[in-house]
Amino acid sequence: MEKKELIIKAAIQILRPIPEVFEAIIDPKKMSNYFISEGSGRMEEGKEIVWKFPEFDMQFPITVGKIEKDNYVSYYWEVNKKKNLVEMTLSSFGKDTVVTITEKGMENNEEGISWLMGNTEGWANFLACLKAYLEYGINLRKGAFEFRNGE
Repeated sequence: MEKKELIIKAAIQILRPIPEVFEAIIDPKKMSNYFISEGSGRMEEGKEIVWKFPEFDMQFPITVGKIEKDNYVSYYWEVNKKKNLVEMTLSSFGKDTVVTITEKGMENNEEGISWLMGNTEGWANFLACLKAYLEYGINLRKGAFEFRNGE
């Protein structure tokens, strides 16, 4: 049996214009309202940044790949000692924005399937949180994951 690379794909429509959505993705101050607790800098091509999440007592280094203003963002982060590629594409749907996220880098094996399940859930959550923040000013992550740390 050939081992194929697993790929996560998730998408959502956000009732906001592309430039507003793009800024919410690359600006750590805006991201801290729906995804991370803090980031060491804006996402810029080739830049190394660090994200912290409110529910994890660790830092996540990010290597920013390609950035196309108002269209595309990519970065690499480490998952199970492998560098995974995350790509976010923004496209118009009338006045609104469709955000499509893919993440790839894991093999089709037990470890990869576990990653696929967890990160698919994570990206669906990211998109729902981004939508809630941009459309309603709500931070859905606040108070959502303390149970994972037994708090």
